[in-house]
Amino acid sequence: MTAFTPFADEAATRTWLTRLAETAIAAVHPASLLPERLPEPPRGRTVVVGAGKAAAAMARALERAWQARSRDAGRDDPLDGLVVTRHGHGEACRRIEVLEASHPMPDALGEQAAERMLAAVEPLGEDDLVIALVSGGGSALMTRPAPGLTLRQKQALNRELLRSGAPIREINTVRRHLSAIKGGRLAAAAHPARVVSYLISDVPGDEPSLVASGPTLPDDSMPADALAILERRGIAVPDSVRRHLVSDQSAPRRDDPAFARDEVVVLARAADALAAARERAARSGLDVRVLGDDLEGEARDLGRAQAMLAIKAQGECRRPMLILSGGETSVTVRGEGRGGRNVEYLLGVFDTLKGAAGIHALAVDTDGIDGSEDNAGAVIGPDHWQRAREARLSAADHLARNDAYSFFAALDALLVTGPTRTNVNDFRAILVMPRRDEEGVREDVMEGAL
Repeated sequence: MTAFTPFADEAATRTWLTRLAETAIAAVHPASLLPERLPEPPRGRTVVVGAGKAAAAMARALERAWQARSRDAGRDDPLDGLVVTRHGHGEACRRIEVLEASHPMPDALGEQAAERMLAAVEPLGEDDLVIALVSGGGSALMTRPAPGLTLRQKQALNRELLRSGAPIREINTVRRHLSAIKGGRLAAAAHPARVVSYLISDVPGDEPSLVASGPTLPDDSMPADALAILERRGIAVPDSVRRHLVSDQSAPRRDDPAFARDEVVVLARAADALAAARERAARSGLDVRVLGDDLEGEARDLGRAQAMLAIKAQGECRRPMLILSGGETSVTVRGEGRGGRNVEYLLGVFDTLKGAAGIHALAVDTDGIDGSEDNAGAVIGPDHWQRAREARLSAADHLARNDAYSFFAALDALLVTGPTRTNVNDFRAILVMPRRDEEGVREDVMEGAL
């Protein structure tokens, strides 16, 4: 344990926040979660399918644990299959094939992956087992258009939904009803085989059917709901898409026999990452306030609101306070700048704090990629305000252009981690130090391992 004085060293304070984020992300990595949750091997085959930013790491953890159990039992339980993950998020496996495709924009590789998964499960019988490894990002990575629709149409609608600022619940509702594999259709194709789904949830509220648009889970929404979302968002709907959404009845419902023997296991969620961070911060002597693991809304607006909360808390706290939150914000794209929802949130924080002394903030996407850039997020402190003024950087101008990435790059405040191979969505932390003029405040109250 190494004590440090946050007021004395801005860099050390930001390092502590960065390490806190690393603790949160490690707590939701599949390597430590899957081995204890294995299903029993069936009398027949075991086929693995899956999609998402954590799918390759989940496959690797499953394969290693499966082989170790088989070895300990003196047998060789068969296991094969394939999963698809985002480019750069792959892991080396021996029995499970790992494919890579585009995210957040679906591509032909993701379409081929979906077709191969359906082909892998369709011949299975009631003595066989399907293990589905599903995590955030899987909805774009595993894409097979419904009959009569094209990949190009899905790409165009996906692009407009992302630019509109629609929350993930709405985006995935549309995706499910334009798909031949989502909304439980993969499980229906595998019937009568049993399906065990392992989920790493990136959706606010952790509703299992929303994770990666629920390829193995029934969905209560209707095609009309998807059409209403597109119309409400002002997105042009091609005639073929409209006809499909008016007439489609292909999604299996909850009472479908395909789901009778199936099981769903949620391995990790945003609440688990926040709990790990909260525990570490509490050990370091901080007061910790968790605002929620399912916060949504416009990223910059949430940033402004949480910055105001931090300013108010600073006037009341007697020792360091940590404000934590998770969830998935949205960005309504109006400019042509570079960015993601976490840096847009943080730029809202920055513009509101205006260099308030003793307040630091961090926001990252737990998968290691914020939007489509190369950073996970960013971390800021009071000294960045003066740096921005000296560099003639305007937070308001960059927000107007949706250009938070360029703003924080100029301040050397971006966090670049590379893919973490897990994904429970956004992790946000604001560290609030008491005002130095408060009676009895000590600068050495916080201790933690750097």
